[in-house]
Amino acid sequence: MASASSISDYTPLQSLIWPETGICTERDLYFRLHRPAGLSTEHRTISFAAGGVVETNTWFNLFNIGKWRRHCDLQSLFLALSGQGSFEISVFLAYPNRSWERLLNETLTLTADGPTRIDLAHGFDETYDEGVLFFELQALGDGALTGAEWQTADSPRRTPDLALSVTTFKREDEVNRTIARFEDYIAQSRHRDHMRMVIVDNGQSLTHTDTDRLTIIPNENLGGSGGFARGQLAAADLGASHCLFMDDDASIHMASLDRTYQFLAYATDPATAVAGAMINAQHRWSIWENGAIFDRRCKPLFMGTDLRDPRQVFDMEFATTGTPPDQLYGGWWYFAFPLAQARHMPFPFFVRGDDVSFSLVNDFNIVRLNGVVSFQESFTDKESPQTWYLDLRSHMAHHLSLPAMEVGRFAVLKIAIWFFLRNLPRMHYDTLAAINLAMADTLQGPEYFAENADMAQRRADIKSLTQDENWRPTEGPTPTSARRRLKPDRTALRLLMMLSLNGHLLPFFSRWGDTLVLHSEERGNIRKTLGASKITYLSANRKSSYTVRHSKRRLFREAGHFALYAITFLLRYKRLTEAYRDGYQTLTAEPFWRRKLGLVSPDSHDKVA
Repeated sequence: MASASSISDYTPLQSLIWPETGICTERDLYFRLHRPAGLSTEHRTISFAAGGVVETNTWFNLFNIGKWRRHCDLQSLFLALSGQGSFEISVFLAYPNRSWERLLNETLTLTADGPTRIDLAHGFDETYDEGVLFFELQALGDGALTGAEWQTADSPRRTPDLALSVTTFKREDEVNRTIARFEDYIAQSRHRDHMRMVIVDNGQSLTHTDTDRLTIIPNENLGGSGGFARGQLAAADLGASHCLFMDDDASIHMASLDRTYQFLAYATDPATAVAGAMINAQHRWSIWENGAIFDRRCKPLFMGTDLRDPRQVFDMEFATTGTPPDQLYGGWWYFAFPLAQARHMPFPFFVRGDDVSFSLVNDFNIVRLNGVVSFQESFTDKESPQTWYLDLRSHMAHHLSLPAMEVGRFAVLKIAIWFFLRNLPRMHYDTLAAINLAMADTLQGPEYFAENADMAQRRADIKSLTQDENWRPTEGPTPTSARRRLKPDRTALRLLMMLSLNGHLLPFFSRWGDTLVLHSEERGNIRKTLGASKITYLSANRKSSYTVRHSKRRLFREAGHFALYAITFLLRYKRLTEAYRDGYQTLTAEPFWRRKLGLVSPDSHDKVA
């Protein structure tokens, strides 16, 4: 059943991920402790007195055997435990929609001589083709657990050379921390000869020098699209087989790199890519997105899944084991892919939409692994007229460029109308103006993206038109919401507000509409804005705010512009579609990016239809 032997005799597939200061310290996302058991985050040790229990039925430390069997055809599996003391161990296999299996229930003794390995191959039949594995240890006396690995005796199908591509713009402190964490990790990693980091410095402000495992590339600021395109080219030039796009603050557990590397090494499909999940740092126990689909708009998957709840965790893992949904894409906060399968490079969106397009146009087999996640600051605070501009521009370009996204002129226009109507009742007139700019620029065709890849002029234009929707430090006491006089939960009033475009068709509404205070996470809740003629929005940390006010003049001006752009779009749709489909091929090809990034002579230029 168990033996003590060198850990190097077998290949580790997945080791424990521990809570980590600065990343996430929500203990129950990693281990569930009961009775006399305690966790030392600093020493990465769980200590027990008699009767103490640890369970690993958590998102960070369960083992999804279904994914490893489905995508890697795993034929052998072992659990190796390190520590000291006597324990009862149970290994469970949790299935979807049926009773769980207790694969093992034994006693064992851990010693300092080496890890104790448990062979789990006796159950390797069709019952392993789905489900998740986890173990439970109950101490029979004083003891400690210092490590655990799920291992295999199978040989990997390839030895990936993985280049971590990080794009940054004048975030020196964040990048310096990322470099330091990566250097600490790679110094002791078994993959140190097959992994390196490439920092694409769009701000050209870093002072680091290159090392054996680190390359710094000063780059023109062409946004995330240009930065990641440069990183992709560098990865190929360095001879890498795989590239990992990731954020400059690297708010991940470095053990995610091990899990990703091993999965790519064993995957049966050479087109396998790994998409990391995202968690809002405001609530580190809740999934913001574990993959997303693009269906006329971006739709995050599994948003709100509570990682403290094993049942919700298991359900999410079961759902992500089967056939992935159509139009699945992975965010570039963490996306690892095989370079040979990337037939197209990023489209020059600057930011927003480049990761969507990249996943949709390249034939990747996208897999989501438990525990592989990036922790991000609140997306709701990042919303601005510029992000709405970029989002609408990319949404329309996807449908115009990609035949698989063809939905017809009216359906594409409906997307723009939805963008406009979402901001109208919120009195976000700055955003409405930015949406009109997006319409105007999309109508210019793909050559506009080629000629304005740095988006310098548009960034300046949007900055100048943003009058109200700028976060400013909140002065004095934090504003609180006054009592409503108009009750939007009443059907008749809600209908009146909707028919009148939230009072924009009612006389003197600015004088008698409600004054509200809403939190940034409520900005998407249109119902809460109904009946308001003045709204103050508070940032997630409540230290910043901005105020918008009812203005019929601003609305009708922007609505008039939008109507003209909408009619023009309908009339030009066929020509636009042809131009974008031809132009997409050129703008996502390596020659375009090498010229754009100054890597070859600019004597010749790609012609964009």
